[in-house]
Amino acid sequence: MQFTRFAAGLGLALSLAAGAAAQTTTMRISISTAQNSHQGVAIDTFAKEVEQRTGGRYKVQTFYNGALGGERESIESVQLGTQELAFSSSGPIPNFVPESKILDVPFLFRDKAHARAVLDGPIGQELLAKFDSKGFKALAWAENGVRHMTNSKREIREPGDLKGLKMRTMENPVHIAAYKGFGIITTPMAFPEVFTALQQGTVDGQENPLSVIISGKFEQVQKHLSLTGHVYSPAIFLMHKATFDKLPAADKQAFLDAAREGTRVNRARVDEDDAKGVADLRAKGMTVIDDLDRAKFVAALAPVNAAFEKQFGKAALDRIRSVQ
Repeated sequence: MQFTRFAAGLGLALSLAAGAAAQTTTMRISISTAQNSHQGVAIDTFAKEVEQRTGGRYKVQTFYNGALGGERESIESVQLGTQELAFSSSGPIPNFVPESKILDVPFLFRDKAHARAVLDGPIGQELLAKFDSKGFKALAWAENGVRHMTNSKREIREPGDLKGLKMRTMENPVHIAAYKGFGIITTPMAFPEVFTALQQGTVDGQENPLSVIISGKFEQVQKHLSLTGHVYSPAIFLMHKATFDKLPAADKQAFLDAAREGTRVNRARVDEDDAKGVADLRAKGMTVIDDLDRAKFVAALAPVNAAFEKQFGKAALDRIRSVQ
């Protein structure tokens, strides 16, 4: 009799465990950078928050260093539904949602505080809504950071110093147009390929926020860093829209709230990297040029910016510039 009760109890326990397992939905999210980075803390925090906020009914597996492909590949996978989630810089985003190109205009934002106010306000929310018709649910704007230039050839102090440098750029049409305006020989390339390309001399340099330069260990293959601050680079949490739409309302909110918390931690890490990054990179042997005349770089792009005003409309650009 006791054995029967034990067997029945064991069967019930196994049944409950199987039921719990069946109720757990596993999803994937990926980044192209290392886990110990501003993007890594973003998706790690997001995954933890999703699991906590849904009582373990959803589990998000995290992948780093382009393990599921570069940013464009991951975004394509999310759009197709073969991957549920991705966290990406704005690099390839305009290839999917052209309206987002405006955020990559050089020298558009005064600083990170200005950019964050734009992204968290009406303009940013309007842009997030543009993703719906493209097969995505854009959960939140996050941050890649303010971009600077590195290279292995020479110090960059003035715009003319950039002429003829072979630079890796993101697969972003606005960036490519702007850098050609500096006389740079642009080489669009997925991020996971960049370190090797720099190491082998396929390209002379690249441009990225300090957070990416540090986590990518670019000081090992680049001698010179110039704090050009030429572009503010957003990042974004993306989800397959059909997958999001199937969630109950409470779970939808849990994913949105988790992305906002991931953004908060992500931005804090960017601030930390910006505060200590220059000293760290100098200590590792990089030559850092931090006394650039920003106005000269802005002036050098005057013809390109005139083209951007025609493309995006002066009113749209001024609306962003006027945000406090």
